[in-house]
Amino acid sequence: MSLASWFRWNEPPNRISQRNPTEMVVETLMMELSWQTKQAEKQQRERENEYRKIKTGVDYGWLVSYPKQSYDISPGERLQLEDMCTKIHPSYCGPVILRFRQLIAEYEPEVQEVSRLFRSVLQEAAEKIKEEEEAKKLAKQWHTKNKTSLSLTTFKSRSRISPFISDIKTISEDVERGTQPTRRVWSMPEFRNAK
Repeated sequence: MSLASWFRWNEPPNRISQRNPTEMVVETLMMELSWQTKQAEKQQRERENEYRKIKTGVDYGWLVSYPKQSYDISPGERLQLEDMCTKIHPSYCGPVILRFRQLIAEYEPEVQEVSRLFRSVLQEAAEKIKEEEEAKKLAKQWHTKNKTSLSLTTFKSRSRISPFISDIKTISEDVERGTQPTRRVWSMPEFRNAK
């Protein structure tokens, strides 16, 4: 038996791209939520210890053992949050996490409030995505409308203004000749088609 089979050197490396981007977004955002929940719980414990220390004047923190994670999101709420995460485009995953961290740092919420804060960030991102899709849709409609009107503008642009042609009549020529001017606005140049 060869050592290469033990170490699996001959096997091709697994590719990360085999996973669906939506699944990766959901997993990343939910991992961020669980991490922030743990951190909020840890901060809450530290605040309680500080309060007890101030209240009693004695630190018994070394004596207390805490469970690893006592607060957990209900399964129904977790499913709702995962469903909301599926609506987030992969390009918005990073900004959502940054906004969530910013709000956590700003408000320093209790453990129970972290999931509500996360939900508000997801709703905000979903609304922003929806607005951008509507803007793209309007831009696309505008672009197609402009394509149809471009044929008119190209038709108009075929007629050329030739102000330096010698057979353009002026008012002074008509006065000199003593003829009646035609019913034309003399301030406008004459348009002619290019040959």
